[in-house]
Amino acid sequence: MNARALLLAGAVAVLCGCNQGTSSGNAATNASASAAAAAPKHPTYCFFKDADTKGWTAARGKSGDLTVKGKGHLDDARYAAQLGQAEVSGTAASLWLTMGQNTSAYAAQDNWWDVSASIPNSGAVETVKVMCGSKTVAELKAPAAKP
Repeated sequence: MNARALLLAGAVAVLCGCNQGTSSGNAATNASASAAAAAPKHPTYCFFKDADTKGWTAARGKSGDLTVKGKGHLDDARYAAQLGQAEVSGTAASLWLTMGQNTSAYAAQDNWWDVSASIPNSGAVETVKVMCGSKTVAELKAPAAKP
C-alpha cells in the first residue's frame, strides 16, 4: 500500500514537471496573445444586405471632427443597427456597421435605425469607409476641414 502511494506521488510529480513550459515558449505565447489583443477587432460577418443600408453622409462639426450618419434596416426589432468605433489611418477612416441589442423599449419606424458616429481628431481625414464585415457599404469623401 505504501509503495502504491509512493508510485502515485511520483507519477504526479512527473506530470507536473511535464506541464512546465520553457521560458522562451511562454514568452512566445505571451507575445502572440499581446499582439492579438492589441490588433483592432472588427466584425467579420455582415447582417445587412445592400438594400438594408442607405443615406450615408459625412459632415464636419465646428471642432473639425467628422460625423458619419446613415440608416440600417433589421427585420427583428429586438436588434438595432449600430456604428462601431472608428479606426483612423492617415487620411482615411473606417467605421463598421453592426447589429446590437435594442436597449430601448421601442423599435425604429419601419425597423430603419438611424446611426451616427463622431470621429475624434479627424481633421486630416479625407475619406471615410462604412464597412459591414469585409464589404464596403459606403465610401464617403470628407468635407475639407476649415482652417
